[in-house]
Amino acid sequence: MEKNQITIDEKYMRRCIQLAENGIQGARPNPMVGAVIVAPLTSHLSPLTSRIIGEGYHVRCGEGHAEVNAFSSVRPEDEPMLKDATLYVSLEPCSHYGKTPPCADLIIKKGVRRVVVGTIDPFAEVQGRGIKKLQDAGINVTVGVLEKECQWLNRRFFTYHSKHRPYIILKWAQTANGFIDDNGRALQISNEQTQMLSHQLRAEEDAILVGHTTDAREHPQLTVRHWHGPNPKRVVLTHQRPLSQLIDDLYQQGIQSLIVEGGRQTHESFIQAGLWDEIRVETGAITVTDGTCAPQLPANVSLLSRDIFASNTLCRYVSTNFGR
Repeated sequence: MEKNQITIDEKYMRRCIQLAENGIQGARPNPMVGAVIVAPLTSHLSPLTSRIIGEGYHVRCGEGHAEVNAFSSVRPEDEPMLKDATLYVSLEPCSHYGKTPPCADLIIKKGVRRVVVGTIDPFAEVQGRGIKKLQDAGINVTVGVLEKECQWLNRRFFTYHSKHRPYIILKWAQTANGFIDDNGRALQISNEQTQMLSHQLRAEEDAILVGHTTDAREHPQLTVRHWHGPNPKRVVLTHQRPLSQLIDDLYQQGIQSLIVEGGRQTHESFIQAGLWDEIRVETGAITVTDGTCAPQLPANVSLLSRDIFASNTLCRYVSTNFGR
């Protein structure tokens, strides 16, 4: 493939990812997917060689997928252009009957010339079958454009189906000198901005967990009262249920993502078991003379981002094993 074509494919795949992100709440438990239909221009008067004639994303579980919405957005006068068009989609089109008909069948019916796929779907009912169906119908298929970015977009979905457990986010706040409480007493480290971000995170994830000691001592609400969206499922880790069993139970319940907001012991139990994918650490400006030390970051972490909100710093780390 020519370098110029690779650049063009990446350009439209980035638009697919941008569209897909709009489904962060509504698409669950389905993956977020974006689709763009691009047709070549034959007019010599235009400086452009192609233009978008349709685009869409998966808005809500049980409703039309990204490809369906993209085709629905094509104007009647542009329909004849489909035979020469390229469909870009961030995740492999489905090939099975679920709550909606197979998108691969619709693509074949619409007669597009080429399909560019960001990444293969890890779901057992798909896993390459959608791509094979398109190829068997004579459609030119390119796979793996911005693959890592497309997998990162649906890291919850990929983790759930490949590792058979939720995507796990460890999250804690600590003082400037590394404590999470003041001699056993709860501290208000988060400020107004970071508290709002915490509640946004809760609205985007399926469940939230605290240890039994934190639950008994602080009675945290664990709601999204400073953001809009559904409250995550509340989970309390007790001595009566092993961590591995709890994680398996959440998997069996269809929970694709879990926030852990417990104390040091709870976080360390997850770290020691290797049950984590992302860690968010908020460091405030305040200091205390003594208290519970913050958990130690594991060795296999990579800094993803570092942002400052007023006097607080928020660092996001990911596991180097994720392959991003």
